[in-house]
Amino acid sequence: MKLSTKGRYAVRAMLALALDQNGDPLTLREIARKEGISEKYLEQIFLKLKKAGLIRTVRGVNGGYLLGKKSKEITIMDILEGVEGTLAPVFCLEGICERAPKCVARRYWEGLYGSIKGFLSSRTLFDLCQLSQKGKPRE
Repeated sequence: MKLSTKGRYAVRAMLALALDQNGDPLTLREIARKEGISEKYLEQIFLKLKKAGLIRTVRGVNGGYLLGKKSKEITIMDILEGVEGTLAPVFCLEGICERAPKCVARRYWEGLYGSIKGFLSSRTLFDLCQLSQKGKPRE
């Protein structure tokens, strides 16, 4: 399983917001520059993150983006699902599969998916900030 660029960039952008020391909103341009991400592409990602309630916007001259929740309340799974949708490793776990009741392999895919969800749901944006050693994360 590979995460898309969108998922990886979303985590990086959320980390940039969480590590911001002064508490002022960051503009899309600032985040794009810091992370080396196209501003247009980041705009698409932020639309999804906003819809998921993970970021909020501040309008005006000094406007920009802030975290929508405390960094301790945002899991890596929240971020990835916010931009990727489901992270199910196989299509048949995403919906109804006519073979599901008799498919032995499905049990393995469910186990794999459970492990992925468990791992990513147990790691928060705050934890990632702590790993970065760049500074004290904003909650």
